[in-house]
Amino acid sequence: MRIGLLTEGGYPYADGESGIWCDRLVRGLGQHQFDLYAVGGSGTPRALPPNARVVRAAELGTDITPTGVHLLERTAFGDRATRRAYGRRERRRFTEAFHQLAVGLCTEDDTTRGTQETEGTAEGASLGRSAFATGLYALAELARERVGLPGALRSDDAVRALESACRAPGARRGAAAAGLPDHLAFAEHLARVLRPLSLDWYTDDTLGAADLCHAAAGGTTALPGLLAKRFFGTPLLVTEYGVRLRSHYLSAATDRSTPLRTLLAALHGRLAAEVYGQAALLTPGNTHARRWQERCGADRARIRTVHPGMAADRFAEVGEDETSGDPTTLVWVGRVEPAKDLIALLHAFAEVRARQPDARLRIVAVPVREPEADAYLGHCKGLAAQLFPDEAAGAHSVGENPVTVEELGGPEAPTLEDTYASGAVVVLSSVVEGFPAGLVEAMFCARATVSTDVGAVVEIIGGTGLVVPPRNPRALADACLALLRDPERRHRLGAAARARALELFTVEQNLAAFRGIYLELLSHAPVRHRPGDGALFAHPAEAHVPGSWAHKAVAAGTGAPDA
Repeated sequence: MRIGLLTEGGYPYADGESGIWCDRLVRGLGQHQFDLYAVGGSGTPRALPPNARVVRAAELGTDITPTGVHLLERTAFGDRATRRAYGRRERRRFTEAFHQLAVGLCTEDDTTRGTQETEGTAEGASLGRSAFATGLYALAELARERVGLPGALRSDDAVRALESACRAPGARRGAAAAGLPDHLAFAEHLARVLRPLSLDWYTDDTLGAADLCHAAAGGTTALPGLLAKRFFGTPLLVTEYGVRLRSHYLSAATDRSTPLRTLLAALHGRLAAEVYGQAALLTPGNTHARRWQERCGADRARIRTVHPGMAADRFAEVGEDETSGDPTTLVWVGRVEPAKDLIALLHAFAEVRARQPDARLRIVAVPVREPEADAYLGHCKGLAAQLFPDEAAGAHSVGENPVTVEELGGPEAPTLEDTYASGAVVVLSSVVEGFPAGLVEAMFCARATVSTDVGAVVEIIGGTGLVVPPRNPRALADACLALLRDPERRHRLGAAARARALELFTVEQNLAAFRGIYLELLSHAPVRHRPGDGALFAHPAEAHVPGSWAHKAVAAGTGAPDA
């Protein structure tokens, strides 16, 4: 089976959790051939197994470059050469298609407010979504014929069409207030999002060669999958371990105007809804992501939760050692950022320390490059010094301070296994989470956990740890003290947590799930024959039977004696 794997963040060019998952999938399903389409990738790729090859790589922030083929010829309406290349008919086609797209973005309807569409019926599709899809595929048709259109999306024609749609009756209130700077900024963003339309993957040896398209994320990453289904009838599978639409909402810059934020939210909402509507199957990594998909109109019958697989072998030694860990130490591991709410954790530990003076808190930070992380970490260290002035004043070594802040990979915390093995209870204090991988790692290590009720935490824990409301230091402190003071309960919860993690969250269960899903989707897809495959039934099945069956059959049919 040939799988067109559409990778988020540019695997095999980029690392990160998504890249690790893609690499495990490709190597674990060696019986399939993987064609990689790296949306957002550039540079030097990592070494790939024999069953994988990079077909195209597209960096969304710069010009798109096909891997191993000629550069695309660019077209734009802004210069004379392009105006000659695009005749009057092509310009009219583009304007009409872009106007439909803009109308779909600017029209207010129930879907944009989160109301689920009527299941299984075309009548349930909203007017806005229908117009958006019509415009999107019309642009794709034009890009396929005219070799791309990134310049056209920034042209005066595009801006005028967008302005007309924003000011039309029934437009969203925020969009109607947009001015020229908003239109120009949105056209620039739209050109980046729709860059995949201009890559030359509309041929039989690229997207047309795939039996199945598997998108490692929704949104722009899955856009080539929409094209494959549109032009070749290829089924689309979408896996989301982090909801891209939610990320766009959370990352909206505060300095953007309200009209621009409205248009950006509409664009990513419409694109997500179209991807969910066209996918043969959606495989969210947790119930939290599943709820987002359902609110965007995804059919529940086509959603199947597949938990992300994580390597459990590295934690086996720690998990099997019931005596490891300081019984008075709390451990926190993760990226240092405001969403992790270390401030609440420090306040909670101050209460723990007041009620159990020998308690200790170990904060192990995963290295990050963002400058904001250093500022937040400095703020946390300052708060720790204020909350524990007496202990911190005379501290000259790690052992003398009740709160230690270390970096993963340093001398005090060389590996994750050593970090989890050093404590009795692992704490998660976040106010925002998706699928917290660190929580699963702690469960592999048979550690009792105290977590805030955010994201997929309850789904992961499943009754094997304590869960408290976020932003509640008192509840967090009470839960930590309950486990520190009860070793039997702590060990019992840790053992149950390890058993649950090994059953649900391993690489093996993830690969087994997708092995079955691939076969299931292909069994329902129509048979497609490509050049060189040969005609259907060109060779009868009997041709593979050893012996002189053909001569005997002819003799029997004519009544002639057998030879």
